[in-house]
Amino acid sequence: MEKIRLGKTGMMVTRMGFGGIPIQRLSESEAVAVVRKCLDLGLNYIDTANGYSTSEERIGKAVKGRRQHVFIATKTFPGTPDIIEKNLDLSLKRLDTDYIDLYQFHGVDTPTLAKIIDPENGLYKVFEKALKAGKIRHIGITCHQMDAAKAAVKTDKFETIMFPFNVITSEPAQELLPLCRQHDVGFIVMKPLAGGMLPNANICFKYLLQFPDIVAIPGIEKIEEIEEIYKIYSGPHKMTAAEHKEMKRLIEELGTRFCRRCDYCQPCAQGIPISMVMTFDTLVKRLPPAWYLKSPMISPAMAKAATCTECGECESRCPFNLPIREMIKKNYGLYEKIKAENP
Repeated sequence: MEKIRLGKTGMMVTRMGFGGIPIQRLSESEAVAVVRKCLDLGLNYIDTANGYSTSEERIGKAVKGRRQHVFIATKTFPGTPDIIEKNLDLSLKRLDTDYIDLYQFHGVDTPTLAKIIDPENGLYKVFEKALKAGKIRHIGITCHQMDAAKAAVKTDKFETIMFPFNVITSEPAQELLPLCRQHDVGFIVMKPLAGGMLPNANICFKYLLQFPDIVAIPGIEKIEEIEEIYKIYSGPHKMTAAEHKEMKRLIEELGTRFCRRCDYCQPCAQGIPISMVMTFDTLVKRLPPAWYLKSPMISPAMAKAATCTECGECESRCPFNLPIREMIKKNYGLYEKIKAENP
């Protein structure tokens, strides 16, 4: 598979990587088989995270004996310095490796970015310490908010950024990707299929393939999935007239029902983390119930959704005119249903 230089990291990575969220739902042997199939097809970039339960350990087993041919990226939520150091050591142990190629601050918003880059006591220093110790080789960041992402790139502290980018969430093409090129920051695409909302892989990946310097990391759960996407990457990339027509239809259909997590709807008078609640249905498509039902972030967020007064202030601020109140109510109902089914 074709490789690209991932920004200032200098790593030559395949244009498609492996997203390690869905393998949590598999048995260990199934998960290892899926990862090894990706490696057999030539993929050399694997993404996971400390918070993805069994994902790191399964990836560690799958790459054993092939470590020198693979770039491994993992992440930690920006907690205290002690928590970050413990998470890093745990990731190294789970992955059964001496170093991590790309270590990322996970899910950074604007306030968290300030905490990371603070010149006196910023969490960035913890990563620098790990870099000097040889535990990590490059520093990146993952983000869902455009303003925070652009600010992070401009600091020149991060070698890569991971951000949602797909047929529906296409804003990065105009706003973020040109900035990354200017600062030589590698661009990693999360949610190329919009968290499972977009069913047409052919259109989704042909759309992304028109950008020659990005790495897409679809979450892979089945060998058939990686074979299908690999075939798209190996074939002609130009969309047909029929595919362009279908892409337009998808944009028109889902564009009014899809949260981009820009958070322009905030603040909420009830303290509801609106974008987290709005995207809950995509978590259901990708993760086992035990993950989000026990998550210290997701469960409190969904409980907050019950306090919505339907004042409509959020909808007046949404740049995409989403029916936020209706979507909150629907996702809260989905959460309660799943909770009742998994006591």
